[in-house]
Amino acid sequence: MKIVIRGTNWIGDAVMTIPAMRQLRRIFPNANISLHTRSWAKGIFQDADFVDNILSFEEGSNSLQTMSEQARVWRANKFDLAVLFTNSFQTALLSKLGRAKKRFGYRNEGRSFLLTDPIEKPEWKSEKHEVYYYLNLVGEIESDYLGSRRSATVSPDVSLNVSDQRRRDARDILAAAGVDLSRKTIALGVGSTNSLAKRWGARNYAGLNDLLRSELNSNIVLIGSAGETDVSNVVLDHSRRKPIILTGKTTLAEITAILAEIDMLVSNDMGLAHVAAAVGTKTITIFGPTNPGTTRPWNSEIVVREDVECAPCMLRDCPIDHRCMTWITPQSVFEKISNLL
Repeated sequence: MKIVIRGTNWIGDAVMTIPAMRQLRRIFPNANISLHTRSWAKGIFQDADFVDNILSFEEGSNSLQTMSEQARVWRANKFDLAVLFTNSFQTALLSKLGRAKKRFGYRNEGRSFLLTDPIEKPEWKSEKHEVYYYLNLVGEIESDYLGSRRSATVSPDVSLNVSDQRRRDARDILAAAGVDLSRKTIALGVGSTNSLAKRWGARNYAGLNDLLRSELNSNIVLIGSAGETDVSNVVLDHSRRKPIILTGKTTLAEITAILAEIDMLVSNDMGLAHVAAAVGTKTITIFGPTNPGTTRPWNSEIVVREDVECAPCMLRDCPIDHRCMTWITPQSVFEKISNLL
């Protein structure tokens, strides 16, 4: 049996699908399972034990051409089952054009006619953690094939493997950047690519950096994508004791391995927080406009948030005073870090 999973389009969402993919492997232990996803996801899943192949693609400027190329790959593989973790009309169309025999996905954007098995979105979608949304879909597949729905109620396992060689390479990167590997290392994820409102603030992170350096004598490393370099530089400018900047200097595969080797990540609600928790690193996530009940890193040790009347608002820009974030102090975050370490 050949199965294709159409992966999600954001790093955090991709990590939250791991329990569902593990359940697919349990249901179909002898199947050949391919993950069809954007090329960046290789950096997360290259050592995964629940998929056999990664079919990656780049989103082209001509979406019709990209769709045609992807469908050609699907047809060549002759998939028996397609599992769509995405909710878009486009991916349902891909599954149809790719001629997967059975096509499971949630009813959304009028795409039901493209699926052989359209699934109703659960009523609890906005109330339970997102991992259960993906597990529920796999539960419907399990019900169809085996007559049971164990997948929908299983205790989620988001763990990710990172090979020994990648870990050794990560230590080399850290050492080359000036990290003293004999001391504790804490990474700060100071950006967020899809929402300014999710950012705690560069001055706050600078204050936290100074506390960590002076009180715990820790290595502090700033991490993130190239698009988050500017905010990392602002943190650097406002820090009395300068952190090491790796923001924009590593691939996703490298930063995944680095996260597996350090002692802790403190960050905004961002994709790398999910990765850190998945590789087993202590994680403290600062939440403001988004809902930690549904999208926090599954294995996150601590969520930091202020109980303000307007949160979670889910807005990408705050129309008032951003109190959900500005009321959180560097000292309060430092105390949580100190207690956890």
